[in-house]
Amino acid sequence: MLNVAIGGANGRMGKTLIQAIQEIPEISIGAASVIENSPDLGKDVGLIGGVDPLHVVTVDDLEQVIDDFDLLIDFTGTEATLMHLDLCCKYGKQMVIGTTGFTEDEKQHIHAAGEEIALVFAPNMSVGVNVLFKLIEQATRVLGESSDIEIIEAHHRHKVDAPSGTALKMGEVAAHVLGRQLAEVAVYGREGIIGEREDKTIGFETIRAGDIVGDHTIMFASPGERIEITHKSSSRMTYANGALRAAMWLQDKDKGVYSMQEVLGL
Repeated sequence: MLNVAIGGANGRMGKTLIQAIQEIPEISIGAASVIENSPDLGKDVGLIGGVDPLHVVTVDDLEQVIDDFDLLIDFTGTEATLMHLDLCCKYGKQMVIGTTGFTEDEKQHIHAAGEEIALVFAPNMSVGVNVLFKLIEQATRVLGESSDIEIIEAHHRHKVDAPSGTALKMGEVAAHVLGRQLAEVAVYGREGIIGEREDKTIGFETIRAGDIVGDHTIMFASPGERIEITHKSSSRMTYANGALRAAMWLQDKDKGVYSMQEVLGL
């Protein structure tokens, strides 16, 4: 039995993870955290997730219950995730990180942690999105040099980072195939008299509205035709199931930072 801790149990993804775990006999919830002074502090995690009581109450410091879990699944925020990462390194716990919005320095901190523990770090845990990354790689090899590449993403109004981590990963995949650095060719939004589109750039457009779970499209446009590859999420359950798949896969892995592409054998 794999005992997991859920970071941010009362958040949207935390509640979805609680529900998803009920369908997997091999995984149980050993611990769960919420922020300090949260109204959900000390509550049964099952009731928070809308399922039967699980007799595990939330804490505001996972170090208090460090012996109750083997692996931490974290979809909180960058600051909380890094704090949890340091805790997992201190006690040798594995980790699945689904949080996005990290700076380059923070990403380096995460990769350095791979020298101490095994962890999966991915901008999107959805199985479908990771197939999308593979399709982008293949399409870019054929179309990338002769096409304008644009990435459009849409999420709910509460998402705090933009572009999404998934959109940035899409751009990174395309840029890598073309031998470019995304930081040097990315164009984020356009306004005013901008002139003609520069060759070799990769454009990003961001939408934040309503309760959109997550839509991502990459467009390869050339004179006379265009190809669009799109993934649309209608439920956060896709991300939760992917994270749990990563957690199960990670159990027998040695130290290192792994991707969802590796989890899925892509």
